[in-house]
Amino acid sequence: MASIKVGDVVGRVSYGCDIYFKVTRVYVENGVEYSRLKGLDLRLKATAPVDDLCKIDSGQVSSFWHNCAKCNLERQKQVFKRRDMERLVRLKRATQGNHEEIESFDLPGSLVHIDGDKEYLDLCMTTYKQLNIPCHGYHVEEEKQAGALMEILVKHRPDLLVLTGHDGLIKDASNFRDINTYHNSKHFIDAVKIARTFEKNLDDLIIFAGACQSYYEGLLEAGANFASSPKRVLIHAYDPVFVMEKIAYTSIFDPIALKEIIAGTITGFDGIGGLETRGKYRLGVPKSPY
Repeated sequence: MASIKVGDVVGRVSYGCDIYFKVTRVYVENGVEYSRLKGLDLRLKATAPVDDLCKIDSGQVSSFWHNCAKCNLERQKQVFKRRDMERLVRLKRATQGNHEEIESFDLPGSLVHIDGDKEYLDLCMTTYKQLNIPCHGYHVEEEKQAGALMEILVKHRPDLLVLTGHDGLIKDASNFRDINTYHNSKHFIDAVKIARTFEKNLDDLIIFAGACQSYYEGLLEAGANFASSPKRVLIHAYDPVFVMEKIAYTSIFDPIALKEIIAGTITGFDGIGGLETRGKYRLGVPKSPY
């Protein structure tokens, strides 16, 4: 077997190489060589013995990313198709039916995304830009997010906030209501509580918090509108993006059915859940010619 080094893309043989990981660290403990891993597209970190790893060749990795990009593009097409239909309804409402004579403009909700993983943050920021969502992104390690959050909120005063990164259940976990069962849920919960001291109203600041297998109930109790993971499953890197897109582009007049928000994610109801929430989008008329 070829030697495993930091930066390699690997799969775990004992799991049938079902998930692709990037190696972030290689170390020796009690004479055994281990590696720390992070999912390429799933918000998961794991530890595995090096001798359980299989290196994935560059062709397979390229094919993997190609399929990810294709799926993301298809979802974006669906998003823009939905927006066009919704926009026509709002324009008729705003212009009393004279929508063909009056030009309008969009004012979607603004967003701050704080992520414990720089590569995931970059993927999400690219998608926000493609979806025309005004957004500021910050790479802040999970355990530091609560400490950094207030300054960021005061600076940007966003409508929407994402707090994510990596998480997971500790090995052999059985009590899913014990905060110590999770690697990073405590940090996300602390950050949500800070955000709620900044803005208590759940409709004025809409929060998505959590990552793979996170303490869903604890995050909602702390004040998140949406969280992962109801069934403690893995979630996709883009799941927070598609939750927030739906809210950013739904009218302030309209409550959003939870099934519509969660159906737009990649993971679905097993991985994402939340509370009834109103949209943050405002339609403007007329559009200035200048």
